[in-house]
Amino acid sequence: MPAFYCDQFVLPLPAGHRFPMDKDSRLRARALAEGVLRPEDLQVPPPASDEQLLRVHTPDYLRRVVEGHLSEKEIRRLGFPWSSQLVERSRRSVGGTIAACRAALEEGVGVNLAGGTHHAHADFAAGFSLFNDVAVAARAMQAERRARRVAILDCDVHQGDGTAAIFADDPTVFTFSIHGARNFPFHKARSDLDIALPDGTGDEEYLATLEEGLRRALARARADLAIYVAGADPYEKDAYGRLGLTKESLRRRDQLVLETCRREGLPVAVVMGGGYARTMEDIVDIHLATLRLARGLVPA
Repeated sequence: MPAFYCDQFVLPLPAGHRFPMDKDSRLRARALAEGVLRPEDLQVPPPASDEQLLRVHTPDYLRRVVEGHLSEKEIRRLGFPWSSQLVERSRRSVGGTIAACRAALEEGVGVNLAGGTHHAHADFAAGFSLFNDVAVAARAMQAERRARRVAILDCDVHQGDGTAAIFADDPTVFTFSIHGARNFPFHKARSDLDIALPDGTGDEEYLATLEEGLRRALARARADLAIYVAGADPYEKDAYGRLGLTKESLRRRDQLVLETCRREGLPVAVVMGGGYARTMEDIVDIHLATLRLARGLVPA
């Protein structure tokens, strides 16, 4: 039985802000209403500590984030106005991914109903990402001696540039990113394995390419743990996605990743990643399908 983590923390945003920050709470509500999860399935993890964050982020950056001393340029690059509530929510999201990794190593699968803030670098924020939860969680598992080698399987439509940069010189963390070639970030970092897809890539081409990419990535990673970024934004109606995947093909993507990890005997922690469809329910539908697969309610 996988463990599911949520932060139950609602962050108000300025009027007119386009980022669907409340998708996490809507996902939680739908999952409970439709019986995908029961209230007792959900656990609220502690927020990430300074010690955990400092394994990835620089002391100066963490200090300026906590004290609210980011420059106007840094705030624009982040895409959010700074607030103490944003810092707290970001800590809690990282804590959820750390907890999901621990659960995965104990039970095979763990899920954070948030997370996937893969654009945060060691010393700057970007693309709605204040702290890099995937990187911090990978380092936490290594520090706790729960995992020696970690594979990051990033299927968000945007390259996980922050994660790639953080682990650029570290052979113990393998970064794999399959993403849109022309999407943000426009200056890509170098992952251990990057697959950049042209605009409009459809279902069958995507799935075949992903299957081959997973085979190559896992063979090279020789990992003890995988962290899967299950972005909803490769969806054909995503405002920023540029790819052409249907909801069904995204469900098949999740199934492919989870079944591949299970077949390899590889524990997997799942985080939700991005989603920017014009209709909020489309985003929630895609993430809900991920939860169903992880919960085991859909035949594998």
